[in-house]
Amino acid sequence: MKLTRHTDYALRVLLYLAARPDRLCSIAEIARAYDISQNHLMKVANELARAGHVDAVRGRNGGLRLARPAAEINIGAVVRDTEDLDVVDCGDCIIAPACGLTGALASATRAFITVLDSYTLADISRQRARIATLLETSP
Repeated sequence: MKLTRHTDYALRVLLYLAARPDRLCSIAEIARAYDISQNHLMKVANELARAGHVDAVRGRNGGLRLARPAAEINIGAVVRDTEDLDVVDCGDCIIAPACGLTGALASATRAFITVLDSYTLADISRQRARIATLLETSP
């Protein structure tokens, strides 16, 4: 399964914030670190805030921070919140009533999410200091 760029960016934002748990981080700063579109990142940040994964503080000294400890942010939940997990749309297919592909793909998607459900943001950001250093040296 290939995740969308939107989900990729959401996970990157969370990793960035996990590496800097002691302060607010601006969208511009995160966009610079990853060399990605600030406009796209704003949409991602809004969705993460709506889902309760990050707190967005508005204003001149505002920014983003994790809404709860990294150990309480489940990676499977983030992916479910940011992805359309319908791998194929079999609704208009003439052979859908007799085809086993829909069930097989649904089973594969469940297995994929089950694995991601076993990880938290804390699990994937254990090397926070190294992540922060790598982001500081990025172009």
